[in-house]
Amino acid sequence: MSNITNTLKSLKDRGEKALITFITAGDPDLATSEQIVHTLVESGVDLIELGFPFSDPMADGPIIQLASERALASGTTLRGVLDMVARVRQHSNVPIVLMGYYNPIFCYGPEQFAHDAATAGVDGLLLVDLPPEEAEELHPFLKDAAIDLITLLAPTTGKERSARLAAEGEGFLYYVSMTGVTGSQQVDAEAIAIAVNELKEQSPVPVAVGFGVSTPEDAKAVARIADAVVVGSALVKLIAEFSSSSSLLDEVRSFVRQLKAAI
Repeated sequence: MSNITNTLKSLKDRGEKALITFITAGDPDLATSEQIVHTLVESGVDLIELGFPFSDPMADGPIIQLASERALASGTTLRGVLDMVARVRQHSNVPIVLMGYYNPIFCYGPEQFAHDAATAGVDGLLLVDLPPEEAEELHPFLKDAAIDLITLLAPTTGKERSARLAAEGEGFLYYVSMTGVTGSQQVDAEAIAIAVNELKEQSPVPVAVGFGVSTPEDAKAVARIADAVVVGSALVKLIAEFSSSSSLLDEVRSFVRQLKAAI
């Protein structure tokens, strides 16, 4: 079993829900991102989604778009992100999923990327603009490298396609709780309960819910339904607010501990 599968299974066996957090690697710079990753782990995060910056993050709202811009301005590259993951791996085995867009990987070279990502210690990959039906130029290399390709599903995904993709899930399914871009709305737990329960019946892997989870109260509500809760924009916003402050890591630590306690 993969590192992601083992981690989520252990949590489930203990009757716990997973806390997944997203940050943009390189915001405000890679050295600070590395410190933030260690703080997330120390604060109880179970899995980390590490966004690699892209110049046209079309699925992201203003908060994460600006984070990508800051990361690119600081000189962050995909190679640099992989190097950071390798350094993190010297101290922690927390599952790490790279999240972003296909263009940087296409430019890097799919086969070379899969090899280098596995060597660095990446456990999963989530690409918001690469439909599973079009992933064959990348997916075989990921399989060979034992990297899970995480599937995104949304309220707009048709039932037949949703069932098929759920059955083929790797690592975990990421259910987008609403339409629109990241950070744009509040989550409505009741509205997603039916869809998530259906996915749980169809999928061999756990179901995580993200988009719109910004407070401990949101996280608690989603945790009643899903196997894992994803928090992204709220954390990225916090990092932006305190990026030039000596209290940055303390603020991150406090916020994450509140989220973890809530779920």
